Amino acid sequence: MPRKAFPLILLGLGLILVAVSAYLISDGFTPQTNFSTVPIKVNFPAPELTLTDTQGVTHSLAEYRGQIVLVNLWATWCPPCKEEMPTLQTFYNKHKDEGFIIIAVNDGDPATDVLQFVDDYNLTFPVWLDPTYFATEQVFKTLNLPSSYVIDRNGTVQLMWMGGINRKTLDQYVIPLITEQS
Repeated sequence: MPRKAFPLILLGLGLILVAVSAYLISDGFTPQTNFSTVPIKVNFPAPELTLTDTQGVTHSLAEYRGQIVLVNLWATWCPPCKEEMPTLQTFYNKHKDEGFIIIAVNDGDPATDVLQFVDDYNLTFPVWLDPTYFATEQVFKTLNLPSSYVIDRNGTVQLMWMGGINRKTLDQYVIPLITEQS
């Protein structure tokens, strides 16, 4: 086999794998639902982030020092983002009186789409807009959606997720931070 043929064969195999995956998904095969990634324990200062909420009011992460903050980066078109929103809302409802807050930062969708999404999902936690996703992308150094970061009461990022979150994972990893005294 000539050397030039080997990369073409690898490319062909890759295309076949993509085609088979697309067929399986379009044929009704769906990945396991209620999937949640496991957070990574980290320890770095919360980034400086200042954005505008859906009402046009400017906020910064620094305003939330003293609370446990789950920053969730999401988009209206993102299936795992849609899937995790009811779970996030339920968890927020249960723990908001314990010094816990969720800040959902939207990834560049038009404000009208975000407002419709907030209404459709009955979201009551703060939703911030990052029209270009540039600010959020830079400070959290991510391109993945959804991505979530849990900041402790002292302003230190303790946990990070790349992917969807389920209730069991929130209970296991976030509740200990909520109940921990600073």
